Amino acid sequence: MDKKKRNIVFAILVAMFLGAVEGTVVTTAVPTIVKDLSGVGLISWIFSAYFLASAITTPIYGKLADLYGRKRTLSVGIGIFLVGSALCGLSQTMYQLIAFRVLQGMGAGAIFTVTYTIVGDIFTLAERAKVQGWLSGVWGIASVLGPLVGGFLIDWLSWHWIFYINIPFGILSIILFQKNYDETIEKKRVQIDYAGTLLLSLALLALLTGFLLGGQGNGWEGGTLKISIGLFALAIIFLAAFYFVEKKAAEPIIPFSILTKTSTVINVISFLASAVLIGADVYLPVYIQSVLGFSATISGLSMSPMSISWMVASVVLAKAIPKYGEQAVIGLSTAILLLSCLLLSTVGIQSPLVLVIIYNFIMGVGFGGAFTTIIIAIQAAVGYEQRGAATALNSLVRTLGNTIGVSIFGMIFNLNIIGYFNNLGVKGIDPNNLYNQVGVISGVTLHAIQSSLISAIHVVFTTMIVIALLCLLLSFLLPSNLKEKTE
Repeated sequence: MDKKKRNIVFAILVAMFLGAVEGTVVTTAVPTIVKDLSGVGLISWIFSAYFLASAITTPIYGKLADLYGRKRTLSVGIGIFLVGSALCGLSQTMYQLIAFRVLQGMGAGAIFTVTYTIVGDIFTLAERAKVQGWLSGVWGIASVLGPLVGGFLIDWLSWHWIFYINIPFGILSIILFQKNYDETIEKKRVQIDYAGTLLLSLALLALLTGFLLGGQGNGWEGGTLKISIGLFALAIIFLAAFYFVEKKAAEPIIPFSILTKTSTVINVISFLASAVLIGADVYLPVYIQSVLGFSATISGLSMSPMSISWMVASVVLAKAIPKYGEQAVIGLSTAILLLSCLLLSTVGIQSPLVLVIIYNFIMGVGFGGAFTTIIIAIQAAVGYEQRGAATALNSLVRTLGNTIGVSIFGMIFNLNIIGYFNNLGVKGIDPNNLYNQVGVISGVTLHAIQSSLISAIHVVFTTMIVIALLCLLLSFLLPSNLKEKTE
């Protein structure tokens, strides 16, 4: 790998770290932020606004990268992210913070899409395996350093600095890309698909908001159910209109030619695996802290083995693609993922923490092999001029898996806690304020809360088993094209 490629890799790693660490740092700072800005009731929207904006802009950046070039598109995206970060740091109310998180998410859509597209452009298949491993390592480092950096900044400066710290890293990444990444853009008259972009954005906004509403409180019931049904109906209408507009568009934001049987199967696996990932990320810490009784610091450290095994597996298993093909590697990875979900379903109130760490490590192996191979296979299935759109679609699908997954798991979790207490004859339980009801409502004890939590977590983990099994079954539908191309 020559010097320019090394500099590009460094720029990609800095950009990816920028987006990856944002989630973990903000998670650490949320209690301080909502206390300072008096917005406990709006806490979920700090994350939802970011996810929504990122999901909506992902396919847009993918198409722009194909039309205007990777370097220009990524630099603009990082710039928007930095402006959003600066404004988040200046926020004086929760509403301002949520609005500026939308802007931040709009920039993050480019970081998570175009960086992977660049890797597919300039590196060979063998090099891609190594670089993908490094990118996975960045997420692992971010998951460990994020809480530590967030805690330090809050203790010594203020929560505002968790956003300001992004600015020097973002500027460094832009400079490195501008100096080292050379690309030739064919000058042609470009017709922007404004109608398709608007319709897809409205469809995603309606779809994800409907799921986010269902994942809060008691799930879809009463007025919430009616609102969600209305939003889902709107999403279907917008998607139908989007389909007809895209068929006639000169430069469709999502070219239907990339929706082959193989890419569709891969994207469905990505969606399902992303749902399993968010389930583990959200409910393993809940189990470690609220059931086993460990601190947030211990919980964070217990989750880090997943990042380590993810990084190692992404390098090792990606190197196996030329020899065995994508079907075998994704099949093995999803089988390992299924095994880890089965093991997690066996944990209980008295389980030793070391078992959870081991199961978490095994799960990281499955994710590392699956997601790395998926990205390589998606990019190899299309030409250069469609690689950005194909990568963006896969990134969008993964974001949808995360967002819809966390909403459905949240509803399952909350309803099972309510059902557990209903079976005990205890009514009026609010899962959002579970511990505040100890002694206030008859029958709500710490042991009962622990029992209700482990009961609900078991249902979530069982649902993850079903999803992982579907991933494994779908992997048998994949070809081994990458194996054939290297023989």
